[in-house]
Amino acid sequence: MRILFVCGRARARSPTAEQVFSRWPGLETASAGVSDDADEPVEADHLAWAEIIVVMDRAHRRKLMRRFGPALRHARIVCLDVRDDYAFMEPELVSLLEARASRFLPSGCRPDQAARSKA
Repeated sequence: MRILFVCGRARARSPTAEQVFSRWPGLETASAGVSDDADEPVEADHLAWAEIIVVMDRAHRRKLMRRFGPALRHARIVCLDVRDDYAFMEPELVSLLEARASRFLPSGCRPDQAARSKA
């Protein structure tokens, strides 16, 4: 499953999510930002690649819809409601992302599920 994580400037939340979930079996991850000064700005290619688009807050969803509306007609977009209060790979951010995003991911992708299926 291909997941695009989106935040504002792609400096803390979405790159953390990309790194954390890239280690989960069966997931391919990428991250990008909706701001003009994002380290990795969201492009149409990102959206076409993604099976699920995970935004960190509702403002990111609105910006995506304004900029790419027609391209998102069939997209699955989920919002995690994660505030921009964390540094890259901050343990509290990692825990929050895992708790909130795991609801939207297939159970077979979770590291604990993969370990049990190999046992």
